[in-house]
Amino acid sequence: MARAYLRPPWFLRVVGNWITSRTGTPVLEVAGRRTGQPHRVPVNVLTVDGERYLVAPRGQTDWALNLRAAGRGTITTGKISEPIAAVELPDDAKPRLIEEYKERWLGPTKSQWEALPDPADHPVFRISTAS
Repeated sequence: MARAYLRPPWFLRVVGNWITSRTGTPVLEVAGRRTGQPHRVPVNVLTVDGERYLVAPRGQTDWALNLRAAGRGTITTGKISEPIAAVELPDDAKPRLIEEYKERWLGPTKSQWEALPDPADHPVFRISTAS
């Protein structure tokens, strides 16, 4: 069975990510699950009830698969880097968090939610500061 994944166009992956990462948007760095090499991608950090989350609106993305495998990474905002630990949430915990995410970032992610409407297709991670 193919993984539920909405691949962004080349321009967004290469140029868009480069520009976004230089505008103060948080950037997740996580080791690749096959190579161990660091991969960087801009992310939206969702805060709900004092807890922080990463939601993958494009589905089973490489960053989500890498974070699932590694269980840790680094989030950099501007010049501040924070090592994080990540725990993937079960499907029954996702709908509320996905709705919160959509309230904040629906505009730029609307087509992704329309293409993959099932919350089970979207990894959601609770993140905390790693020691």
